[in-house]
Amino acid sequence: MREKKVIICGGGTGGHLFPALALSRKLKENNPDIKITFVGGSRKLEKKLMQYYEADFIPLKIEGLKGMGLKMIKSLFILPFSFLKSFSILKRIKPHLVIGAGGYSSGPIVMLAAWIKIPTLIMEQNRHPGFTNRTLLRWAKTAAVAFENSLVEFKGKGIYTGNPVRDEFYSIKAKPRNSKLSILIFGGSQGSHFLNQGIINMLSYLMKDKNSLVIFHQTGEKDYEWVKNSYAASGLKNVTIAPFFHNMAEYFQKSDLIICRAGATTLSELIAAQKASLLVPFAAAADNHQTLNARELENIKGAEIILEEEFSPSTLAGKIRSFMFNKEKINLMEKNLSQLKIENSAERISNLCLELMENKT
Repeated sequence: MREKKVIICGGGTGGHLFPALALSRKLKENNPDIKITFVGGSRKLEKKLMQYYEADFIPLKIEGLKGMGLKMIKSLFILPFSFLKSFSILKRIKPHLVIGAGGYSSGPIVMLAAWIKIPTLIMEQNRHPGFTNRTLLRWAKTAAVAFENSLVEFKGKGIYTGNPVRDEFYSIKAKPRNSKLSILIFGGSQGSHFLNQGIINMLSYLMKDKNSLVIFHQTGEKDYEWVKNSYAASGLKNVTIAPFFHNMAEYFQKSDLIICRAGATTLSELIAAQKASLLVPFAAAADNHQTLNARELENIKGAEIILEEEFSPSTLAGKIRSFMFNKEKINLMEKNLSQLKIENSAERISNLCLELMENKT
């Protein structure tokens, strides 16, 4: 194959960015001559991740169209400028393929690319397609979906590929159980104040079991200091805290149980690594995405769920204690996740991308 140029657009959160990065890496493995440019939002997290992974990145000033009042007015005001910049990017780079990785920043590029006959592919990480991908579906050539139950919503354009995650999650081995329960806690790439607060308020219920606990907690930037200080005040010693774990797969490997939100890519990582989890879906997620995602794992007994409206420190402590004294439940949950595991998701989507570029009309 001669040199090809690819634009991967979208992002806003790690849930869109990490699958995009995993696919980028696989495309480069399959054809080192492919030149990949990322186009995404201008959030601080996005810029930092792109810099960390040394990606060729173009920020695009754009905001979501969901909302009311001044937020909606601001988004609509920015939108024409986003389309103008997107058109300029397409004319300058002249890509052979545009991939929408999800999130509102993928909208203008994918739509314009389709209009000027550049092949397009969209990736959907959630069980129910998001607003942007529902809008783009009429123009996109193909959609790579993470859940088989999503296919019915893609009108014949969907292909069940699974959601690509970083290779290191597939190489995680089953952790031997011992007298301690190791727990990894995180609320997505930006952290979750609700989850952070719930964990800290729960600690007093587990003081008599504190010597049996090992905790790894990714807090997000905003909550890091007070969470760190709260752990110090609690007297718990076996705790590792950071705003962000770049080496997340290592913490998956060291953990028996993972307590987290139910973002699509987080769940894909849990499935790939086959790790038992206690999921607390974000109640305000668009279209109730996180609860629908979490139900896919709960239905096969690969995870347990606490909804926000049912959440309390004592309920959480009771769940943790049930895992602490029944490690076999963890083993069974890990085994059950194999029902949703798809090997080589990034390879499958990479092959779709190569086909679209080769068959361009």
